[in-house]
Amino acid sequence: MIYTLLYTKSAVDDIHKLDTVAKKRIKKKLEEYALNPFLFAKKLVNSAIGTHRWRVGDYRIIFDIDGVKIIILRIGHRKEIYRQHTETIGFFIGNMV
Repeated sequence: MIYTLLYTKSAVDDIHKLDTVAKKRIKKKLEEYALNPFLFAKKLVNSAIGTHRWRVGDYRIIFDIDGVKIIILRIGHRKEIYRQHTETIGFFIGNMV
């Protein structure tokens, strides 16, 4: 089964920030991963940022799966991708208390 890749605005913005070599590498891997997404995916512990992730070198692709659609939520360097989201989540939780 071939899945359809859909990109959020945040993911598109993330892609535009990448250098040309990283863009080509990620594009190639996304096409490969779309054929069998669960074979390469890791389930995320904190599902607030997404349910799964793929690894492409030092980059991480955060995504959700809805039927035959793969929704790409964010793409970023491994040092930054989780930090950005946990700071945002912590801010909201801190304001809720």
